Amino acid sequence: MPDVFADLVGQDEATVTLRRAAASAAEVVRVGAAITDPAAVTNSAMTHAWIFTGPPGSGRSVAARAFAAALQCERGTGCGDCAGCHTTLAGTNADVRFVVPEGLSIGVGEMRALVLRSASTPSGGRWQVVVIEDADRLTEAAGNALLKAIEEPPPRTVFLLCTPSTHPDDVSVTIRSRCRVVPLRQPAAEAVAAVLAERDGVAPDLATWAAAASQGHVGRARRLARDPEARKRRDAVLAVPRRLTGVGACFDAAATLIDSAEAEAEAAVAESDASERAALQTALGAGGTGKGAAGAARGSAGQLKDLERRQKSRATRAQRDALDRALVDLAGFYRDVLAVTLGAPVAPVHTDTAPLASAAAAKWAPEAALRRLEAVLACRTAIDTNVKPRIAVEAMMLALWRG
Repeated sequence: MPDVFADLVGQDEATVTLRRAAASAAEVVRVGAAITDPAAVTNSAMTHAWIFTGPPGSGRSVAARAFAAALQCERGTGCGDCAGCHTTLAGTNADVRFVVPEGLSIGVGEMRALVLRSASTPSGGRWQVVVIEDADRLTEAAGNALLKAIEEPPPRTVFLLCTPSTHPDDVSVTIRSRCRVVPLRQPAAEAVAAVLAERDGVAPDLATWAAAASQGHVGRARRLARDPEARKRRDAVLAVPRRLTGVGACFDAAATLIDSAEAEAEAAVAESDASERAALQTALGAGGTGKGAAGAARGSAGQLKDLERRQKSRATRAQRDALDRALVDLAGFYRDVLAVTLGAPVAPVHTDTAPLASAAAAKWAPEAALRRLEAVLACRTAIDTNVKPRIAVEAMMLALWRG
């Protein structure tokens, strides 16, 4: 079996750093010291708080999970064979906690509870590890709660944060100053294609196409290669430029894009929503009879309402993620048009729409192609700052039509 870092594609420098840190951490465990003891961590390879940064698809969460597994590895190397590696990667290790925001933010209550639990002694004798994916979604209060734990870390606790960048909009300056940063880059399309072909058994030509179309996003490339529905949704998005023939067509195209994102999000969360609701109802005694059953049913209304609130927030997040994937595809098309217009010696993102991009390049000036690309990027930024998606997409479609 490959070691735990095998899925970290095209990140050789980061992998070397994390391997050295895991070896240093194993030495700390061997001598029975604390992570805060300078005498134990002599080579400064290991520390108690880390930030993984990089563009979407670079593997921030993959790197954090792999490092967490290496820290729990019984051999101290991230071998991929031992129980520590297996349970961590499977998400069942009692000493590793993953915070994956289902809604739009991570609240202070969740963070305080997590910090409290992380201060306990590791049951396996190695490390308590807290992995916070999308740490840029921490609320200010949640960030302050985390900061206190990072400033005064427990002796055997390691915090791993994943954010797009170290900009203050993504992570506070004070948290950043107390963490070691592991920058990740967008992997080359060739590296992604090789992983799809060699590890996932995807046909080489399909792997090459999916790697280019995903713009180096490993998860997106795997989805395009495996899921015909994902390819259909992408085709619908790339048909948008041809549909923008007037104001009415712009609003129709916006409605179609929003409806498609909503449908994709609904399908993604439907199964988990139903199972969560059924499990909660069973735990609350749904269907029970006898004395006290009616009172229990009345008392469960608040918990069901709280579940519905969390599920609604998760659905909103899923819709925005689906819409963002569509916007990235659309931005790729206008990038191809601009590259053709300028005669740039770069490969196209969307090889299957290259003729359409060439036709558009023949009609548009470079400035017009750039304005369209900027309109798509501005739409992404607007949605990220909580502008209503429908309003942002409609404004974008009008800007694309006007050029």
